[in-house]
Amino acid sequence: MKKVLLLAIAFVLFVFPAVSSAQVAITAVPFLQIEPDSRGAAMGNTGVAIADNAAAMFWNPAGLAFQRGNQVSITHSNWLANFNVSDLFYDYLVGKYYIEGIGTVGAHLTYLNLGEQVQTGEDSPDVISRFSSYELALGLSYGFEVNKNLALGTSLRVIYSSLASGTTVSQQKVNPGSSVGVDLAMLYKTDPFSIGGNEAKFSTGFNLSNIGPGMQYTDNAQKDPLPTLLRFGFAFDYDLDPEGFNSLTIAADVTKIMARKKEEITDQGGGVMDTSYVAAGPIEALFTSWDTFERFDGQKYVDVGLMQQFMVGGGLEYWYGAPRLFALRGGFYYEDPNNGDRKYITFGAGLRYNAFGVDFSYIKTLESDHPLANTLRFSVLLNF
Repeated sequence: MKKVLLLAIAFVLFVFPAVSSAQVAITAVPFLQIEPDSRGAAMGNTGVAIADNAAAMFWNPAGLAFQRGNQVSITHSNWLANFNVSDLFYDYLVGKYYIEGIGTVGAHLTYLNLGEQVQTGEDSPDVISRFSSYELALGLSYGFEVNKNLALGTSLRVIYSSLASGTTVSQQKVNPGSSVGVDLAMLYKTDPFSIGGNEAKFSTGFNLSNIGPGMQYTDNAQKDPLPTLLRFGFAFDYDLDPEGFNSLTIAADVTKIMARKKEEITDQGGGVMDTSYVAAGPIEALFTSWDTFERFDGQKYVDVGLMQQFMVGGGLEYWYGAPRLFALRGGFYYEDPNNGDRKYITFGAGLRYNAFGVDFSYIKTLESDHPLANTLRFSVLLNF
């Protein structure tokens, strides 16, 4: 039953969203929205203005411009742990390499395994077929310095989604979906300044990610948009003592999905009869996704205003040691009840020893039966 439930969720949320105004907010390949590294996840899903390690390729590829040295990192999570399904997991592999005279380049692989599914008849429990479901994205990133304080960056990723390939739904053969996505990013860092005799720094940045054509899984289905995300935020770093042995980072990120537009349905005389909200093209959505939209909450239609569409995360990070040896992290993530309604506290820690590092994060949802409850991420990194 759990396998059947997962397949149903995949179809309803990822593959065949209805054309109605109630469902058009749903995008394809939502796995691209999963915050990959344990450090940022432990800080309430923040990182766009930090971006100081290889995971910058997700948060803000412009951050690569300020980095030197080489690093490889992998993150693993048993995804949606409350489903208690062993073959549902998420992996993120990333590496960066510094080239003298060119800058820092990086490569990243994102993989979400949805496990083995079964297809049964409409009126019979007999198994028609078995298939595996998974999604992946492979990409390259680059950041360059405009000057010592300002950097720009970009990423290009190829996206592949195989949810129910080879099966037939409503007499339509389901095929793998594929697309490409581009990120455009900026990061600004101030020069170090003094507060109370201790060094401080401030940074701010944004990342417009997953700009690209939509995904299509059947010949007659509409293309569902990629989860184009506008993420912006700030980070404040402060040394708690003159030697920098104890330091604190405060960060906040604000995120918005850019994927829809409003259409007016008119009569023959040009009068407005109704309004609907439909998927917009990747460029068009950047200009049309700022209106209030309407969605069905299961009982009635509700308006989701612009401010309700923003997802907010904030977090703290404390480091001990010079160089840094041990970190404690915490944060909070919030979505409006009419726009996702995810609310949870995050915790985590990190260790560094020579070239080796390890981080973990933990999600404590405010609802005990939430699918994200008790989600753990583990990241291992190696500098060379």
